[in-house]
Amino acid sequence: MTLSRRKVLAAVPWLAAIAATPALAEGDEAIHVVKDPGCPCCNGWIGHLRDSGFRVSFEERSIEELAAFKRERGIPEDLASCHTATIGDYTVEGHVPAADIRRLLAERPVAVGLSVPGMPYGSPGMGPETDREAYDVILVGMDGGGSVFTSYPAA
Repeated sequence: MTLSRRKVLAAVPWLAAIAATPALAEGDEAIHVVKDPGCPCCNGWIGHLRDSGFRVSFEERSIEELAAFKRERGIPEDLASCHTATIGDYTVEGHVPAADIRRLLAERPVAVGLSVPGMPYGSPGMGPETDREAYDVILVGMDGGGSVFTSYPAA
């Protein structure tokens, strides 16, 4: 039995997709950040993500456009912070530590994503962790509710 050239060429895209499946299963480490142009702490968080191995792209939007983006992505006002990021199908709001983003990607809960509401001192991009105030990382549910994903005690 011989394979025609047409059948071999038709199989190439399928073989490429199958070969890429393990890499896709590990999760894409590319994250896109939408931020206010006047917020320096957002740049600190972007640096934290890059130092943790994420490939980060970002764009700046007006405060009004950023607020609309948060709503579109399912982030309720009471869980909002200064920047909003997307990674895969998830939304990451505020100064969420890279380790929690990786855990989210590994566990894959049915959720909007993660949030660190406000701008707690000592969270990534917000000053030294050694002087950290206590804060929680919130898992944002599809209904807009939240539950504690990780708690960070005061340092």
